[in-house]
Amino acid sequence: MKIGFLFPGQGSQSVGMGKDIYEKYEEARNVYDKVRELTGVDIAKISFEGPEDILNQTKYTQLAILTESLSILEILKKNNINANISAGLSLGEYSGLIYSKALSFEEGVKLVQKRGEFMQELLPDGEWQMAAIMGMSDEEVEEVCKKVKSGFVIPANYNCVGQVAISGEKEAVLEAEKIANDMGAKKVRILKTAGPFHTEKLVESSKALRKELEGITINKFEKKVIKNLDGEEYKDTDDVRDILAKHIINPVRFSKTLQTMINQGIDTFIEIGPGKTLSGFVKRIPSEKEIKILNINDVPSLEEVLREVK
Repeated sequence: MKIGFLFPGQGSQSVGMGKDIYEKYEEARNVYDKVRELTGVDIAKISFEGPEDILNQTKYTQLAILTESLSILEILKKNNINANISAGLSLGEYSGLIYSKALSFEEGVKLVQKRGEFMQELLPDGEWQMAAIMGMSDEEVEEVCKKVKSGFVIPANYNCVGQVAISGEKEAVLEAEKIANDMGAKKVRILKTAGPFHTEKLVESSKALRKELEGITINKFEKKVIKNLDGEEYKDTDDVRDILAKHIINPVRFSKTLQTMINQGIDTFIEIGPGKTLSGFVKRIPSEKEIKILNINDVPSLEEVLREVK
């Protein structure tokens, strides 16, 4: 068994996420306590009680998802369940970097807090939207965006074969939805996000994050991490600060990320954090070998993984 950890990104959050794990496991409670001490945010209360409109604010969403993923990681570590490689979708990459020790827990948590704040507070004026287009090739989705006349919209997340998320002005995204449906899309789903993420519209957020990254220590990678920017493994020679600054203004190459993990021999994927979105993406990646897909987002699914893997 060669294990790959996957960490979800923004949009997978829901009120109550992680609550039963927090209540049952001391390791999880310790993580939530540490995050509160580091950030001054009672992220347990926001995660478990909401309300939804507060949890869905980018500055809280990112911290909530990261904290749940890190709390589950502590329980897996205690049970000697480790990954050969990890990757995350957008925000989820930070969980992978903390797991790999490239970022310390303390600096990683504070950096994600700042990232969420910048991505919320430094948005350009306007109404922004993201949507996932299913049942079309990457090239067809790119063509859909080119046909839009009402405003800015581009592909933002190349999630898996047959699914690409687009990002841009709300009116333009809605026009893209209509064009995609006319061109034969299987489905178009509006996402629970609050900005034109992974586009040039976040350039001010990128600049602010770059400045924040100047004060961060980047350590030697103890475990492999695949990066969103190009779907390749981080190398020791990579400028991690530059990559993370570019990360929020460039498309996520997640389908390539997953393919790289499979090419490196991963046969068991464990999604760690709220939702099951990434597990669904893995199912769409072509592979000649049998791939096992597990996910952990509550006590029953956690205990199933502990039984299955141990």
